[in-house]
Amino acid sequence: MLSSRLELLLLCDNSIHVMQPISITAISSISVLGTSLEEVWSNYNNTQHLFNQRDFDGEQVWIASLGQKANSEIEKLRNSDSKYKRLDNSVLYAIYVARKAIEQADWKNKKDFGINIGSSRGATALFEAYHAEYLQTKKASTLASPTTTLGNISSWVAHDLNTKGPEISHSITCSTALHALLNGVAWMRSGMADTFLVGGSEAPLTPFTIAQMKALKVYTKMLPRAQSSNLSHVEYPCRALDLTKTQNTMVLGEGAAVACLEKGISSNSLALIEGVGYATEVLKHNISISSDAQCFQDAMQMALGETDLNQIDVVVMHAPGTIKGDASEHRAIQKVFGNNLPALTTNKWIAGHTFATSGMLSIELAIVMLKHQEFIGVPFVNYSSKIKDIKKIIVNAVGFGGNAVSILLSKTTKRKF
Repeated sequence: MLSSRLELLLLCDNSIHVMQPISITAISSISVLGTSLEEVWSNYNNTQHLFNQRDFDGEQVWIASLGQKANSEIEKLRNSDSKYKRLDNSVLYAIYVARKAIEQADWKNKKDFGINIGSSRGATALFEAYHAEYLQTKKASTLASPTTTLGNISSWVAHDLNTKGPEISHSITCSTALHALLNGVAWMRSGMADTFLVGGSEAPLTPFTIAQMKALKVYTKMLPRAQSSNLSHVEYPCRALDLTKTQNTMVLGEGAAVACLEKGISSNSLALIEGVGYATEVLKHNISISSDAQCFQDAMQMALGETDLNQIDVVVMHAPGTIKGDASEHRAIQKVFGNNLPALTTNKWIAGHTFATSGMLSIELAIVMLKHQEFIGVPFVNYSSKIKDIKKIIVNAVGFGGNAVSILLSKTTKRKF
């Protein structure tokens, strides 16, 4: 059943028309998890995290950076066109996954689909480089402004794909990708578009961005095994969904992920969008939400609509690995589901927090679980039982500003609508 906020019935010209469902017909990503669904699934079935260490300003820091294969793909793209040489990685990541997604969805001959790909931070590396240059020379480069604006992402993807549909770039912090999905659904429900490419892209592994996260005291610490009283913390630097942790353990990652949305249920449908929810709560602090995450409660209830709580098999949590963030979302889920608590999981323990991209990587995790009918849990979390049949999954995301989004996905029968 669709969410009450996405009614089945649309009043138009005094007549009633049944609204078509919306399917995800393709999803593509580039992250520490890999560049294909096969790689992603393989890595999810490996209980080892994928983080590596890098020196930032003389200090070793855990990060989730792209692997050698993925980096080589991006460099190949950068060198394929002289115009691309001066683009930030956040733009190149988006172009790369967009190409793969439209190929998977068989949209190569379509030119009228909409594009909404956002970013929390945008062209961080390029902006920092231009700023350093300005401090040294007291002059700004000609391309400093046009190559660091947030609108670069969707506009360059549209340029690369030669599309003629609407193009939107936005930043709604860490819920950006799921807000892009919301926008795509809204455009399609309104009748202004039949297809939309939605997602997020982030390339935040820069000295200043890392320094910002450390200043917030949310970043995981490098603890030598000999000095750690909790050895599992060393084995898993990000303790996302571990409600017993005593320190913040967020790890920053990079990458992009996009999905193709189409009306109806086709033979290539990967999942059906049954409900969407969104909410913002009044801030009591610049970086935190309430102790029981009222925004998540409202977003999940909107996405659920009249759906029976017993039908929800899994919640893919935002769970960034911080003490308050993980706990407040967990309490929100308890408030909504009560004794009908679904299985809870997250991917931050293995892939890190990719800011704007994170919500779409969570959608990807939900899709591969629906496809393979196998629950991917968190290795250091105890689960009472294993789910055998996965039909409905809720995916959550939230960012600074208390703006939460919840998406209800279901398995499709892959039949023509």
